[in-house]
Amino acid sequence: MARFVFKSRGFVLGVLCSLVFAGVAYGDEVTDAISEGLQSYQGGKYSDAMASLNYASQLIGQKKGGDLQSFLPAPLSGWEASEATSQAAGAALFGGGVSAERRYTKDPGSVNVQIVTDSPMLQGIMTMFSNPMLLGSDGGKLERIAGEKAIVKYNAADKSGDITLVIANRFLVTLDGNDASLEDLKAYAAKIDYKKLAAMQ
Repeated sequence: MARFVFKSRGFVLGVLCSLVFAGVAYGDEVTDAISEGLQSYQGGKYSDAMASLNYASQLIGQKKGGDLQSFLPAPLSGWEASEATSQAAGAALFGGGVSAERRYTKDPGSVNVQIVTDSPMLQGIMTMFSNPMLLGSDGGKLERIAGEKAIVKYNAADKSGDITLVIANRFLVTLDGNDASLEDLKAYAAKIDYKKLAAMQ
């Protein structure tokens, strides 16, 4: 039992240290929450410590979401774009993850671009990339866009479809189009800087 407690405390302290170093770069609100969590932990108030650290983690996720927004492409010529948004979901909500999203419109069409990271959904999507049978059964085709593998599904009859990419095994990029041409969907996908995205920490 003593061994287990020792290991558990070591794990928590390791998490605290890693969050402290991460928090230094993100501002006082994060470091304050981490400091509160550390004080609560040292005082044996484990529930308070977890609440403070969860809050700090949420703030860091929001910062990461803001960074993801910079990778959302500018609108194509003749299109308009809404303001980019981002969110950080906790593990209790769909398994967690950080995302950024932007909607593009050109009457009557629209394209939605979303970038997600730190999400358990990635595993399932990566399986599709490695299994041609799964792709075919869902109407998808494997293509390369801007040098990256992409799953492309498009219905020419109603001019709707989607494109899915997984970058560096960490980022899920999805584009959904309605009343939009396949060429426009691919053009938006090609405007994302995947090399810089892969290098993002």
